[in-house]
Amino acid sequence: MNFIKIHTKNYIVVHGYDEHNKEIEETIEVNEPTEKLIAVNRILSISEKYILTSYAHNRIIYWQYEEDFKQIQAQLKLQGFLIN
Repeated sequence: MNFIKIHTKNYIVVHGYDEHNKEIEETIEVNEPTEKLIAVNRILSISEKYILTSYAHNRIIYWQYEEDFKQIQAQLKLQGFLIN
């Protein structure tokens, strides 16, 4: 299994959807960033603000991260996961 190291900040857990197909969200705010290893195969997408990952029990998590978007791209490219 392959991992990337990031420093996460606040995050949003999506627990599913309500009867109107709106995401049921739980926002978690933290005082300090945490160093985390994220399995590359759990990454669904990456934006300049969030890394979206799959999680247990069909949940997804939007992680805010400290690194620059280009740093994340470089890590993935170094491991052979970024094509462009």
